[in-house]
Amino acid sequence: MKIHSTLIIGYGNPDRQDDGVAWHILANLADHFGIKKPDPPDFDFYPSGSNPDLLFTLQLTPEQSEQIAEYERICFVDAHTGIVAEDINWQVLSPRFQTSPLTHHMTPETLLSLAATLYQRTPQAVLVSVRGYEFNFSHTISPQTSNLALEASQRIIDWIKKP
Repeated sequence: MKIHSTLIIGYGNPDRQDDGVAWHILANLADHFGIKKPDPPDFDFYPSGSNPDLLFTLQLTPEQSEQIAEYERICFVDAHTGIVAEDINWQVLSPRFQTSPLTHHMTPETLLSLAATLYQRTPQAVLVSVRGYEFNFSHTISPQTSNLALEASQRIIDWIKKP
């Protein structure tokens, strides 16, 4: 079975408990696909030529548009605070430029729009956001979010393997 070239981009702050759930999901994916993961946990998930490739970052940046243009599929992984009804929200994305009043905020849709405009590439993309419950200063995620991270990891694995 051919797996499309895939990049999983997790983002958030691993110093703020559940805001770092994406790092834990990437660690689950690394275990499943036999990809080396950082030890001790920190920000060191960088694309290494594996498939899927894994990247963890604090936030999305315009420079990442060049990187995502190299892949057929992108999965963005982030936490949400409960404004979204589902504990695990799965959203198919399309390129759409969005402005923000915040200087350090870029949406996955804007990043896709930049890749389409600058590199004429529009990878298939999804956003998986996982409900966070605790956002204190700690590297440990809450038990509820930990369980959701396992479920989200399995859904992403199934998506990666889907032709």
